[in-house]
Amino acid sequence: MSWLTGFLKSSVGRKFVMAITGLFLCFFLVIHLSGNLLLYIPGGQVYVDYAEKLHSNEEFLILAEIFLFAAFALHIVLAFSTTKDNLNARKKSYRVVESKRKDRAWPIAFAPDYMMMITGLIGFAFLVVHIADFKLEWMWTDALAGKSSAQKVGIILGDSVRSVIYLAGSLALGYHVSHGLQSACQTIGFNHPKYNRGLKIISIAFGIIVAIGFSSFPIIAQLVPGMLDFPDIVDVEVSRH
Repeated sequence: MSWLTGFLKSSVGRKFVMAITGLFLCFFLVIHLSGNLLLYIPGGQVYVDYAEKLHSNEEFLILAEIFLFAAFALHIVLAFSTTKDNLNARKKSYRVVESKRKDRAWPIAFAPDYMMMITGLIGFAFLVVHIADFKLEWMWTDALAGKSSAQKVGIILGDSVRSVIYLAGSLALGYHVSHGLQSACQTIGFNHPKYNRGLKIISIAFGIIVAIGFSSFPIIAQLVPGMLDFPDIVDVEVSRH
């Protein structure tokens, strides 16, 4: 196991594991967004049935959540570690960060490394709020009592403060993956001049889809509240979101 320890301690190893966990989290975003889009099917019952089926196997769900949270935590820890390494290795002024092109430099506030860290932290804060709202139902105990999973979405996102938080989190998440997907693929070896341009386009498109998809829910909840208001659902799923 010494080779594995050495690999994980190396800069290359940490970046590789960070790329793998990042790709896994991108896959999770696809699944999660696909399920959430069921909210736009009129009536809300399809989404309730989906949430009920998702939570029907509690043991599997617990294992999946542990694996997801572990991947997220590992990704964050490795991100801090590699960013620290990059800062220590960089012998440049703190005002300007050089890009790989010699004719272009990034103001430090907009350098990709810094923006990825900032958007990653915003995404983490977004996740904490999301878990507190839908998993723990913190601060929503009375409002969500006896409500279906679809109705909970309308109630929480109908709150103006929460809608701003979810909008900011969705946009930050979209920016993060628009750069992270391409970077992760290149780190694991999918890096060739012939395909890099196409990979960049796919990565940006994926980020736009994530940003628009997730941000659409707080926007709709505020501008067209009736779309996420499901008062006629009879079979109430009262366990968890």
